[in-house]
Amino acid sequence: MRSTLRTRRPNRKGRATKAAAAVVAGAMALALTACGGDGNDDSGSDGGEKEKAASVKLPKLDGQKLEVAAVWTGPEQENFTKVLEEFEKRTGADVSFVPTGNNTSTFLGTRIQGGKPPNVAFLPQVGVLHQFADKGWVKPLGAEAQAQLDKNFSAGWKDLGAYKDKQYGVYAKAANKSLVWYNTAAYEAAGITEEPKTWDEFVQTAQTLSDAGSPAVSVAGQDGWTLTDWFENVYLSQAGPEKYDQLAQHKIKWTDPSVKEALTTLAQLWGKDELIAGGRDGALRTEFPKSVTNTFSGDTPAAMVFEADFVAANINADTDAKIGTDAKVFPFPAVGSESPVVSGGDVAVALKDDKASQALLTFLASTDAAEIWAAQGGFVSPNKEMDLETYKDDVTKDIAEALLAAGDDFRFDMSDQAPAAFGGTQGQGEWKALQDFLKDPSKVEDIQQQLETAATKAYEG
Repeated sequence: MRSTLRTRRPNRKGRATKAAAAVVAGAMALALTACGGDGNDDSGSDGGEKEKAASVKLPKLDGQKLEVAAVWTGPEQENFTKVLEEFEKRTGADVSFVPTGNNTSTFLGTRIQGGKPPNVAFLPQVGVLHQFADKGWVKPLGAEAQAQLDKNFSAGWKDLGAYKDKQYGVYAKAANKSLVWYNTAAYEAAGITEEPKTWDEFVQTAQTLSDAGSPAVSVAGQDGWTLTDWFENVYLSQAGPEKYDQLAQHKIKWTDPSVKEALTTLAQLWGKDELIAGGRDGALRTEFPKSVTNTFSGDTPAAMVFEADFVAANINADTDAKIGTDAKVFPFPAVGSESPVVSGGDVAVALKDDKASQALLTFLASTDAAEIWAAQGGFVSPNKEMDLETYKDDVTKDIAEALLAAGDDFRFDMSDQAPAAFGGTQGQGEWKALQDFLKDPSKVEDIQQQLETAATKAYEG
């Protein structure tokens, strides 16, 4: 969620630690600012303010039809649609959106082999980009898109969208995947006044919440990708960045003692049924959107849910909770010496070699598209030149600032670097193994062997 990662890997203790501190500041923010005014350049603005000038020139594409594919549904899809509507308005093109489902590589591979690829697709895995590039399925960026990328993105994010010295993609959407969101009312009812900063404090906080009558942690176990995110944050903080890189590239085995230690640590939470909303069985039937609504709606909401900044989109769309007051956020607790900084993202690539596809990539690499998207909420961009004031609320703005402050000193989602068969396919590989582990957290060594067997097959295949 896959092969060799191209992002540069300096020591992360400086800027990354400051980034985590910025997230803490965001978590403590009480005021909200409805910063939607500058997002849609051509839609007009309140109070007679001048429209913001377009930062990128796009060609006229009257009558041309484009299809865009991505994994998003619900609020995330609706928010992205605002970006596509602006592209249509500026170019005259007719753009349609198709959701890929969780198995993005399988969906797209079938369409490509059948001769009907979408124009542009968002790939949630670095490894899938590499696999598609090897097969000649993705097209290199044109000059206009490259110019926007060079102007607006750091080297680390550009590297992630490149392969074998060719630039293929634009990381238009990023994710800070080291966040825990919490229900402030549940914390207050349990008498909790401080956010946990270490793993031990986090588990103790969960126990306190459970003892007070709140389901402590909502876990989206039906979606295996969320479980990989749990593992990656524990592993990065505990084992350190060098080991993380080695495991991501399968240079060490999943039977390594460091993996055993991380799984054993996770079992401290997953192994206590009373700390998980609905217990382990309930978690395995809970999809990601439900894990969020379980935390911020209903008669007996859970107190905490772990996932990335895009949780905000579901809070905004599916609950009455207000981010910054009813819903707050803190960095994933430090298991080792410091909190982890795990990033993810979706890379936009062209699957057709035509003017319209390149124009959309150019737009997606611009500050214009980023600001429209940010104004909708539940979105973070690695675009370093965009206006941060367009973020929908102060909490998301702080999360975005934290991501930018990390510069290139971050670690990209480990499962997204793996071959799709191991790290990005429902019902198999890492997703399946960690679901089996959630079902029975006592079987640490069995799960390690299951992971290693699947990884060996996928990396050598």
